[in-house]
Amino acid sequence: MAADVKVWYHDTKDYFNDLKLEMRRVTWPNRKQVEGTTAVVILSVFAFAAYFAVVDSVLTSGLKKVLDFFTK
Repeated sequence: MAADVKVWYHDTKDYFNDLKLEMRRVTWPNRKQVEGTTAVVILSVFAFAAYFAVVDSVLTSGLKKVLDFFTK
């Protein structure tokens, strides 16, 4: 049992050392890049929301007309 704890401790320590090493290799974006990509994401979300609102209203209107035709 003591050997299991030692192995677990060693493996955990190795994992965090490797994690720190890998995080040093990461290239982080600068503020300008983050602001630019954030703006693109926000604009894309609004564009897709508008597109889906239009498609939803067209499909709802069409389905309502079809149902009204068959119920009369």
